Amino acid sequence: MQMTHAAVAALAALAISGGLAEAQATGQRGSNGPGTQTQTGQGATSTPGAPGTAVPAGQRDHQPKSDTKKSDAQMFVREAAIGGMAEVELGQLASGKASSADVKQFAERMVADHGKANTELKSLAEKKGLMVPTDVDTKHKQTLDKLSKLSGPAFDRAYMDEMRKDHKKDVNEFKQQSMKGSDPEIKAWAATTLPTLQEHMQMAERTHSAVATSGTKSSTGATGTGGTDHGGAGAGSGATPGATGSLGAGATAGSGTNPGSGTAR
Repeated sequence: MQMTHAAVAALAALAISGGLAEAQATGQRGSNGPGTQTQTGQGATSTPGAPGTAVPAGQRDHQPKSDTKKSDAQMFVREAAIGGMAEVELGQLASGKASSADVKQFAERMVADHGKANTELKSLAEKKGLMVPTDVDTKHKQTLDKLSKLSGPAFDRAYMDEMRKDHKKDVNEFKQQSMKGSDPEIKAWAATTLPTLQEHMQMAERTHSAVATSGTKSSTGATGTGGTDHGGAGAGSGATPGATGSLGAGATAGSGTNPGSGTAR
């Protein structure tokens, strides 16, 4: 049967449209790269580092060395600054309340030495962009409050006990920083300041020992009256004075005319 011109035209149009669709699909597959598939939903893969994607655990836990270095220096600066301010405040308190001259002298040394060290540390820390506390922490405030309620020998003992403990702690921290500090300048400052703190610790030990029993019953000792063995020389009641004896009042002389005999023959 002979096909009409209209039927032929329709078949041609259908073939052309099918070819175009196939070509378009092939082009899309090619753009995704050979052997790849575009997936959506939960199973889709993502490019590492793209926004919203998970970072491998090893990369997530890594902290730059510069941050670790600054963190170590910041912690030391904080502790050293708080300790230094506390030493000055406690020293000022002791200068007015201590009853022992040795304790007062020690307290004045603390104010001078730690005041100087505090100024040096603040200048160094600010140059490095580190934070410096402006006040002591709760622990040292409680110590100040406790000592402010004491006076006399009781204050001396309590203050020196705190100084002995504080300087043992300070010497240990500064020694560690001077050997293992991560910041060269902070490390050098700790090494330079350490000998002064070691001297303070020795002074604190000596002064603590000197006032350890001051004002207590054990330090007053036993008191008593003079013994009968310490009297003066006995004198005879006769014409001739009796000889001086080592027993003092316990020695007696003769009462008769003959000195020392006590009996007339």
